[in-house]
Amino acid sequence: MADVSHSRGDLSSHPDVPEMRARYARMLGGRGAALLDGPVFLVGLFCALSPWIIHFTVSQPALATHNLIMGIAIVVMALGLTLAPVRMAGLSWALCAMGIWLVIAPWIVGSSPDAGVIWTNVVIGALTFLFGLACAGTAMRAARKVGTTRKM
Repeated sequence: MADVSHSRGDLSSHPDVPEMRARYARMLGGRGAALLDGPVFLVGLFCALSPWIIHFTVSQPALATHNLIMGIAIVVMALGLTLAPVRMAGLSWALCAMGIWLVIAPWIVGSSPDAGVIWTNVVIGALTFLFGLACAGTAMRAARKVGTTRKM
């Protein structure tokens, strides 16, 4: 009977090693931004539920609807960072814009907001902005790393 056992040799001599390394680097390149998907999801969830948590649904109905819609949008972006981190990395800057908008929204969307409403939106907006910056920075670093890997 023939010996059919295959010896496991060193893969470094395989002709496709550079291509496999580059593909692996591309595959994991966007995963850094996806590490922030959990915190972004939680901020979006809190933003959507904040009108009922802080109790301003009656006093600020327009802002309550606004926060619900913005929270859902942030949650969708967090899910996108989880499911397609490389494709969603470019939208990380949108989180920054959404964060800035959340900070100024009580005065634009709301009508004479109280301190609780203002502080809630400022904290949610600041966290959204910072997470957006972190996602965008991670995406740029990963793109730079993959770009240098491809040149090799």
